[in-house]
Amino acid sequence: MLDARAPDWVRRIRIAACETGLRPGDLCRLSWQHVEDTPKGRRIRLRTSKRKGLALIPVTPAMAAILDATPRDRLLILVSDRGKPLTPHRASEGLRQWRDKAGLTPDALGYDLRLQDCRGTAATRLLNADLSLREIAMHMGCSLRHAAAVIETYAKASPDESDRILIKLTLAKGGAS
Repeated sequence: MLDARAPDWVRRIRIAACETGLRPGDLCRLSWQHVEDTPKGRRIRLRTSKRKGLALIPVTPAMAAILDATPRDRLLILVSDRGKPLTPHRASEGLRQWRDKAGLTPDALGYDLRLQDCRGTAATRLLNADLSLREIAMHMGCSLRHAAAVIETYAKASPDESDRILIKLTLAKGGAS
């Protein structure tokens, strides 16, 4: 619903945040120098500003669409509605303003959709993809200990995940699913 109402610059911020798991400050400084080719695609290679960890993030199809729509002569991948560099505050405020205009209030959602919450979306996606803690740490550019804390803080268990656990438990006990 947000993507249907929000302008392109806000959609790009939300998609990049959910696909990369980067903090707002790192998203705002994401540039072409951080994008490199790999044998099977591309990745984002970025030293995070808060913990100075090296994040190695595969470029997903959704993130590839963001990159492919970004002019190569533009330094920053994400910019404001006026084409200017974003601050973490402006990026967060842009998402909040359009969230509210789309009627996605905290009361309607049951939680507060903020730019920082997109990090949790990314962590949950990585966990649900059965990545190891080491792989999640590498993706997010943090230590194993911090990756575990991020997962503990942000990752949400979906009803489907609970059902998968039930199936595994049932099979482990020799029952049918």
